[in-house]
Amino acid sequence: MNLSKVDLNLFIVFDAIYTEANLTRAGQIVGITQPAVSNALSRLRETFNDPLFVRTAQGMVPTPMAQNIIGPVRNALALLRTSVQESRIFNPQQANKTFRISMTDLTEAVILPLLFQRLRRLAPAVVIESFLGKRRETTKELAAGRLDFAVDAPLNTDPQVRHVKLMEDRYVCAMRQGHPQSGSTLTLEHYLGMTHIHISSRRNGLGYVDLALGKMGVQRKVALRSQHYLMASQVLQQTDMVMTVPERFARRHQLRYLSLPVEIPPLETHLYWHESTDQDPANRWMREQIIELCQHVVAQDERALSAGQPGDND
Repeated sequence: MNLSKVDLNLFIVFDAIYTEANLTRAGQIVGITQPAVSNALSRLRETFNDPLFVRTAQGMVPTPMAQNIIGPVRNALALLRTSVQESRIFNPQQANKTFRISMTDLTEAVILPLLFQRLRRLAPAVVIESFLGKRRETTKELAAGRLDFAVDAPLNTDPQVRHVKLMEDRYVCAMRQGHPQSGSTLTLEHYLGMTHIHISSRRNGLGYVDLALGKMGVQRKVALRSQHYLMASQVLQQTDMVMTVPERFARRHQLRYLSLPVEIPPLETHLYWHESTDQDPANRWMREQIIELCQHVVAQDERALSAGQPGDND
């Protein structure tokens, strides 16, 4: 039997006929007319090449074929009903679900520790798989269900993809504590005179800083290009190199940092999901957790800045 050519609603009618032994009453249960029930039974007979039910004075009596398949059919319908019902609700405490999220190591460092702390309390069986997907494939991966969320800059404009802003940050020039660069102001001459680490997930291409410098007709000296912020910060601690990073990263890693001598747009981080999952309870619940914890991070950073804690050294 080719199930792709079978209307699964026919099995609901089959169950109703088996239960009621009457086509009219079966139609009333299912919510269709008696002729529609007869039509469904005709299609079922053709599918199974068996009468399935024989009309008698006692009603529609099932054939041995119908008796053999009623159990599996009812089990399948019950499983389907359960699945549909569970898809309408999401119980975090009982959920055994894996969420796949595309994000950089920088975003992981900000979001995942807090997210896991929250999940262990609210949804202990939920699993997170984090990896950096290819940006040009984000929409396709979200649509196919191979990806639940992406955390990225606001660059995806596909109408199928929903998004919300999580955080915003400014870029600063970070260096190790004790770096020979003196003073609280960084001039363009000093910035261009230092050796830089450039962080990018791409193998080549210019970032915001280099594009802005290019418009001014100047260029910085990049000695190391890496895709990982955390690795680059270790190099930074052992050299006099500098790197242009979000201020939040510099603060969290106790780096000295100064304002840039060139204007570049702030870094926005957005959460992306596919429109088909917009009303999915599980997806919506996880979105709420990520949005809420990012709001907490932003509020905490704002309090730290207003209190003048160490790291506000530009």
